[in-house]
Amino acid sequence: MGNNNLKIVMSHADFYIFEKPAGLNFHSEDGPGFVVLAEQQTGEKLYAVHRLDKVTSGLIILTRNKASAAKFTALFTEHAINKFYLAVSDTKPKKKQGWVKGDMAKSRRGMYKLLASSQNPAITRFYSFSYKPGFRAYILKPYSGKTHQLRVALKSLGAPILGDSLYSGSNAVRTYLHAYALSFVWQGEQINCCLFPNDGDEYQQLINQQEFQAWQTPWQLDW
Repeated sequence: MGNNNLKIVMSHADFYIFEKPAGLNFHSEDGPGFVVLAEQQTGEKLYAVHRLDKVTSGLIILTRNKASAAKFTALFTEHAINKFYLAVSDTKPKKKQGWVKGDMAKSRRGMYKLLASSQNPAITRFYSFSYKPGFRAYILKPYSGKTHQLRVALKSLGAPILGDSLYSGSNAVRTYLHAYALSFVWQGEQINCCLFPNDGDEYQQLINQQEFQAWQTPWQLDW
């Protein structure tokens, strides 16, 4: 991956919103990770305030100074930053919309599982529709920020994400989980940012559906 092909979706004096490609490590592991590539590209020291799994594509905020990093960290902690994700599954869910709630615990092989208890629950709300026979699209809003939260939520509904082999998803060219939109207030200004996925045939088919129109401004849905 070259140094200049990370897409900057929004530039602000205090932060950037980048697109992270699917399959790119967030932190450097066996090569430069997303944050390092972003720093190389901008020539700036950047600060991570949230993260995405390697398999997940989409919007991510990197701040341009320590003061903004501290403010964003507080906003994330207060759940004052609304995040919306798009996912696809090729199995039928136990329910088509609603909530998934439950504590999460480490399972085997780097997996997590959902527990029935709710001392400190992972909370997710979602809507879905079938965009072609056997395939269903999901728009998900996490109300907490747990590792693998959305992947575990859909697995618990009996509808693992397409391509998510760790959670028994069917084989596909990618894991169909995309950080699709962010909505928050920054210093009195309402910021709404939305980014269609740019890779994956299933996403392209989904975006062309009439029913997808309602999801183009996800912050206006009834959450």
